Amino acid sequence: MHTINQLILGDNLEILKKLESESIDLIYLDPPFFSNRNYEVIWGDAGEVRSFQDRWSGGMDHYIAWLKERVEQMHRILKPTGSIFLHCDWHADAYIRVEILDKIFGSNSFRNEITWKRTSSKGLAFKRMANNTDTIFYYSKSDNFIWNPQYLPHNEKYLSDFYRHIEPNTGRRYRLDNLANPNKDRPNLEYEFLGVTRVWRWTKDRMQKAYEDGLVIQTKPGTVPALKRYLDEQEGTPLDDNWIDILNIQSQSKELIGYPTQKPEALLKRIIEMTSNENDIILDPFCGGGTTLAVADKLNRQWIGIDQSVQAVKVTEFRLNQQQDLFSKPFIVQLHKYDYDTLRFKNAFEFEAWIVQQYGGTSNSKQRNDFGLDGKTTNNTPIQVKRSDNIGRNVIDNFFSAVQRSDKKLFEKNIAEGKPIGYIIAFTFGKGAIQEVARLKNHENIIIQLVTVEEIVPIAKKPTLTVEVQPIATDKKGIHEIHFIATGNSPAGVEFFSWDFDYKEPAFKAEILLDKKGEQTWKFKPGQHTIAVKVIDNDGLENIEVIKLKVNGGIERG
Repeated sequence: MHTINQLILGDNLEILKKLESESIDLIYLDPPFFSNRNYEVIWGDAGEVRSFQDRWSGGMDHYIAWLKERVEQMHRILKPTGSIFLHCDWHADAYIRVEILDKIFGSNSFRNEITWKRTSSKGLAFKRMANNTDTIFYYSKSDNFIWNPQYLPHNEKYLSDFYRHIEPNTGRRYRLDNLANPNKDRPNLEYEFLGVTRVWRWTKDRMQKAYEDGLVIQTKPGTVPALKRYLDEQEGTPLDDNWIDILNIQSQSKELIGYPTQKPEALLKRIIEMTSNENDIILDPFCGGGTTLAVADKLNRQWIGIDQSVQAVKVTEFRLNQQQDLFSKPFIVQLHKYDYDTLRFKNAFEFEAWIVQQYGGTSNSKQRNDFGLDGKTTNNTPIQVKRSDNIGRNVIDNFFSAVQRSDKKLFEKNIAEGKPIGYIIAFTFGKGAIQEVARLKNHENIIIQLVTVEEIVPIAKKPTLTVEVQPIATDKKGIHEIHFIATGNSPAGVEFFSWDFDYKEPAFKAEILLDKKGEQTWKFKPGQHTIAVKVIDNDGLENIEVIKLKVNGGIERG
């Protein structure tokens, strides 16, 4: 199980099947709600449309079956100490609880049916009450689950009724609590204190110490002494399952990224803090706009996010980049296709290790005394990687010699069994290499398997991008308003653009995450400015254009 933070593009069912059993601490899922309306298509890209068609083609029964097989995998990968939170609404909540969660997790594992009030009632357009709540079902894998109690601040009425006293010198708010022992049959605790005889909660020595510390007071002579309970030492009101204190994302919210069903970070913060600890692994198999992952990252949890939509994955990637700092943990993004240029010019050692693992082998971590071999298959057959095109005959000769020297017994065994003596991975192979491999096989019964990178991972060319700069106006303070037009082209089709108007290489921190048109208008003060725009295509591949502007009476593009 790779516990490094991962953002994965693909069908979550297939990805969940590949995750290790009992490896996840907490799962939050907000699957598409059951509705036959097209507004459930949020991003509109090809991956989401396919998923939309899959889950709606057979009505409620089909939807429940579609979701159930995914939750079955989630139950398998959840640790015994783990919990799952499934977010849904009134369309299918009853079916989801009875037909999915109770059957897979068991009704004894049910913890709460959380009601989240996401919005206030608006108007009376229908002959019914407004539907302004969602349901979040909370189940644990076992009775031994992670639980960190959460508390809410006391409301004002409670404070005014119970915490009426304020210390003049400190400003601390407190209430007076009874010190009498409810158990009267405690002769060892019966004594006189400040002129009052009672069966007390504490011993006389402890009572005296608390009095000297100012924690026990007598409001006037003859009254029963009382204990000061300070408000700032109390944890608050225990959280219940009716969540009315977390507002949904508003149009003016700083969190807003343009994702229609985006959930507020406070909602996920509460769930994550309540049922996981630092460094635990959080999974969101329908990550959408990435709120779960963004919050998990801030709370020092590890995470895995999955989505069928290219746009969802890329928007989440840029959102995570926005909050990265020197102390942030790295994360990887797994796409359907990989950009040729990125792979071809990647750090050689990193590429070798990555492509060997993608091929199902084990990479050589030593990098010394390895006869030039970069890894091995599961049966220890050598693998060599060439991060190059048009590999020549000399590579075959050198590899043939290295394989014999590295393990002569395995070399002879593979020949005797008609198996490859080794594998060479490269981007392309030249005529000489191909001919020599054929000669060895035909005349000496020696098999060297040539494998192109594209046979292991799908490769595509990243989209092209051009940006036009159009000055619009300048105000009296010298502020320039500029219009930008980005044009992208890709055989896969362009999905969207993202913009960073204060770009500091190499960190791309988008101020505009999701721009479907490729046009933005921005204002600039006089001085030097660096703007970066990214184009993302339907394969999830991207390209970037960096624009340097000098604004001073006019506009100069560097």
